Amino acid sequence: MSLRHDMAAASLTPLPHLTTARLRLRPAQPADADALFSAYTTDPEVARFMVWRPHRTIEETRAYLRACADQWAAGICFTYLLEEMDRAGPIGAIALRPEGTSADFGYVLARAAWGQGLMPEALRALGDWALAQEGIWRAVATCDVANRASARVMEKAGMRFEGVLRRHTIHPNIQPEPRDCRLYARVRGD
Repeated sequence: MSLRHDMAAASLTPLPHLTTARLRLRPAQPADADALFSAYTTDPEVARFMVWRPHRTIEETRAYLRACADQWAAGICFTYLLEEMDRAGPIGAIALRPEGTSADFGYVLARAAWGQGLMPEALRALGDWALAQEGIWRAVATCDVANRASARVMEKAGMRFEGVLRRHTIHPNIQPEPRDCRLYARVRGD
């Protein structure tokens, strides 16, 4: 890696919050454990294509949120919770992971919020912000080849399909071996 490549990711300073037409995005906090546990971390259908298994205890959700706070402080990953403007409580999360000249995204949404266009709205807004930052040229995300709903989220957020990454990610709720994933990206200027 070149020094310039390393510096781009190291210098990214995340927004403390972001708003869209229908959403507030704010940093995940340990105090959100009960709300997330109720909203989606226990739901096997939500977790189906995730890299984590459904949480069986509130402590698993607390540990996840502590890890989010630690990663934010270290500049490794910036996890935002999504809240609808007209309702209290988080309905999902979106993570921005700076990787060199790219911003890699991952996201999850409570089943009650599926099909409303909320995640494409969040991904578009956070992707726009990331691509406007010095040194960030690509916004990327992946999904399991069987996760058509996630592929549509990325397409609606303006990302383009770039190909299949073979044996890329383990989705433990489907199988213990790495699965093929679809790669989507937006680049500055798209």
